[in-house]
Amino acid sequence: MHAYRSHTCAALTAAETGQTVRLSGWVHRRRDHGGVIFIDLRDHYGITQVLCDPDSPVFSKVEKLRAEYCIRIDGVVKARDPSLVNPKLPTGEIEVFIRDMEVLGGVAGDLPLQVFGDQDYPEETRLKYRYLDLRREAMQENMKLRSDVVASIRRRMWDLGFREYQTPIITASSPEGARDFLVPSRLHPGKFYALPQAPQQFKQLLMVSGFDRYFQIAPCFRDEDPRADRSPTDFYQLDMEMSFVEQEDVFATVGPVLQGVFEEFGGERRTDPADQWPRISYAEAALKYGTDKPDLRNPIEMQVVSEHFKGSGFAIFAKILEQEGTQVRAIPAPTGGSRKFCDRMNSWAQGQGLPGMGYIFWRDAEDGSLEAAGPLAKNIGPERTEAIRAQLGLKAGDAAFFLAGKPAEFEAVAGRARTAIGQELGLIDEGRFAFAWIVDFPMYERDETTGKIDFSHNPFSMPQGGLDALSGDPLKVLGYQYDLACNGYEVISGAIRNHKPEIMFKAFELAGYGEEEVRKRFGGMVNAFQFGAPPHGGCAAGIDRLVMILAGTSNIREVILFPMNQRAEDLMMNAPSEPTSDQLMELGLRVIPRD
Repeated sequence: MHAYRSHTCAALTAAETGQTVRLSGWVHRRRDHGGVIFIDLRDHYGITQVLCDPDSPVFSKVEKLRAEYCIRIDGVVKARDPSLVNPKLPTGEIEVFIRDMEVLGGVAGDLPLQVFGDQDYPEETRLKYRYLDLRREAMQENMKLRSDVVASIRRRMWDLGFREYQTPIITASSPEGARDFLVPSRLHPGKFYALPQAPQQFKQLLMVSGFDRYFQIAPCFRDEDPRADRSPTDFYQLDMEMSFVEQEDVFATVGPVLQGVFEEFGGERRTDPADQWPRISYAEAALKYGTDKPDLRNPIEMQVVSEHFKGSGFAIFAKILEQEGTQVRAIPAPTGGSRKFCDRMNSWAQGQGLPGMGYIFWRDAEDGSLEAAGPLAKNIGPERTEAIRAQLGLKAGDAAFFLAGKPAEFEAVAGRARTAIGQELGLIDEGRFAFAWIVDFPMYERDETTGKIDFSHNPFSMPQGGLDALSGDPLKVLGYQYDLACNGYEVISGAIRNHKPEIMFKAFELAGYGEEEVRKRFGGMVNAFQFGAPPHGGCAAGIDRLVMILAGTSNIREVILFPMNQRAEDLMMNAPSEPTSDQLMELGLRVIPRD
């Protein structure tokens, strides 16, 4: 017999009744029923109930077992009485009577967290003792899901004619929109490598090298501020690139891959066919949803209603609209037509740092007519409120909320309000994965503080209109850039690449980078493009975020094996740590304390 097990803890059935077997695993739960000790023995695959009474030669050893001891048992498989069968377990028809037992790994002291049960523990405790946290059923299922999703993606990419290639981890700094993790060079004092924020330049160079279809499950490193749906240090992405393609070719390739993955692992939640995913321009997304990653499970669409407030009796909005570049936008709230709900959302807005949100709600009057109520309705009068209601398509029992100002200053909070209203009113279709391609991103943006023009997205993207498009107002230039949103999260970002040096130099010039600097920073790619670069494009899909959505959690740390905490610390391995004096001397570095 094998030294540790003849079967896993999920393998035994009534067919093995009478057999002598060997199992190894952890004591999941221990129950003492008047001299008969029952133990749920757990391994990666499942649970088997084992038991021991005073007739067993190892009863005294079994009495001393506690939760999470790692043990091996030898025993005889017995069929359970029909009344005691547990249909929830694959092994629920049997139990194993213990004849021999060995402790493979004991537990020193009290457990900092229990594996059995659904107790909540502080995240700091869970991360410090992650190896215990990972033993819990939900975490085991999340990590198995992650592994299965990655395997499925790989199979699907290979089936489409892609090959997987590995790109360097130690490389040069590249502007990907976040801070680099720098690596000091021992052989070149004073110089630094960078961990790649993404394999961006290398995958483009692969296209120049003639590799037509590339993909990689790539590790990426970005020194970012943490948030619930983003790791502060490293993450994995499905990275892909294709030659001789346009934007639609990328959509037609990667869309069915994600559709298949979500159908395979999404359970009963619906996924629309990839060829039906809507295309929404960046400008339209900002207007209707207040974000470039809209949750289309929420049916609410915002609208501009400025004309109904110009010169109205509501002086605050009327005065705002006298300023250039301002708007009033309405957030419809179907079924939200009560003063109690409107006041609650007004309080929500105040919690977001706003003075509040204006609102109107409609109700049936005593005479059978439709009546508009709320402070705004009294100020602007029945004709204007009726025009607003007609434009928004609302009826009795509905409401609308209003925000005014320059759109760039209120769009984000308007988007959050749309989400909050949809959640409060139960309008979000929880049984669906709603995908949408966001297209026509602006190539550039202006820093409101410095007035400087800079890239707003990927700097290596092809501008729509090519070189001619770069001769006018940079803020009007659109790029062949695209994101894929799902349920309020960005899951893919990509672009058709700028493969012509003359267009690249001009594009960077508008952002304040001269040709000399471009050659210095991206010399490898610029030089390569002078030797017959093909048109190419691609994208990257965040593995962690995809699994997070499929697992039904909003915290990305629930689907990462060993994540950092919110302060980018590894509490289990005590990282980051201070280097030794010898390490610093060898690298020619000195740590300067911050004031």
